[in-house]
Amino acid sequence: MVVLGSTGSIGVNTLEIAKKFSLHVEVLVCGKNIELLNKQIALHNPKVVVVADKEDMAKVNHKSVFYGQEAVLKAIEDSQSEIVVNALVGFLGLRPTLTSLACGKKVALANKESLVSCGAFIDVSKIQPIDSEHFGLWYLMQNRPVSKMIITASGGAFRDWDLNKLQNATLADTQKHPNWSMGQKITIDSATMVNKMFELLEARWLFGEGEYDAIIETKSLIHALIDFKDGSTTAHFAHASMQLPIAFALNAKMDENILPHVDLLKVGSLEFREITTDRYPVWQIREELLKNPARGVVVNAANEVAIEKFINKEIGFMDISKIIIDAFEKFTELPKSVDDVFSLDLEVRKYSSECISWRNNK
Repeated sequence: MVVLGSTGSIGVNTLEIAKKFSLHVEVLVCGKNIELLNKQIALHNPKVVVVADKEDMAKVNHKSVFYGQEAVLKAIEDSQSEIVVNALVGFLGLRPTLTSLACGKKVALANKESLVSCGAFIDVSKIQPIDSEHFGLWYLMQNRPVSKMIITASGGAFRDWDLNKLQNATLADTQKHPNWSMGQKITIDSATMVNKMFELLEARWLFGEGEYDAIIETKSLIHALIDFKDGSTTAHFAHASMQLPIAFALNAKMDENILPHVDLLKVGSLEFREITTDRYPVWQIREELLKNPARGVVVNAANEVAIEKFINKEIGFMDISKIIIDAFEKFTELPKSVDDVFSLDLEVRKYSSECISWRNNK
């Protein structure tokens, strides 16, 4: 397989599954964690390695090392592997997804932004999502009429914070996720609830038109529920580990034990909460976004700009949602092609950056 984002949490878990089932790794792609990359190279012996920056090439213990996005796309095109695991973070993961599909490869997709930004132009028949929520929905699906698909959220780092303190929350505060260990950006997205809105959009593209919603389940033991038209509701329980969806993405016929079962007697009780717009303001655009899912590119571009500014301490935590909502209200035209998606992404980034600069300088 080709593993994009090998040193992130999804990449690390993917390589754990590869090791467990003796799966061949042909290409490793990573960002800046060269120390971990070298350990992965020693263990998996890939044919090609690609890093983000030219200056890191000399630090990599491999004779066939390349750098940059063009090298990532060429590695995909030249590979013999049938599966590409795309665990890159952000909009930059879109072109590798499109290239993989154009090459006829199956994409095990952890890069949310590919479907969020470009779902209208992606053939999802070759996509297997690596996400506990979509895996849970897929696992629960039967050939029975569905009323509603529901995914769960942890509530993120601020689910129990005093609302009056949220604007002053720091980057370090956002990283204190109660249940999951994830990368920096996705943990911020979890705190704003953008992450869950993206997952609803992904579900919409993966499973088609229908009713979708999300609720908070504080222990992250239930990942998805389906309301059937007959009045039944089923739920998917599993411990908070990405290895289960990854294992099925790599082998749909998986029949070996991956995780210990959830012991409900030890769990004792579960708590569910509504996602409210006072704590998660971005949630107010959820319904309109699901009616017009192609506008996901606007939300994603504004979100990436806002997060960068938040990390640089140019805006406060609650400003992230304001910037997203402002861009969503400004840009209402739907992209009509993949080229339109990339153009609109640039336009929204420029607009959001200028709005922040204007506000900070007035």
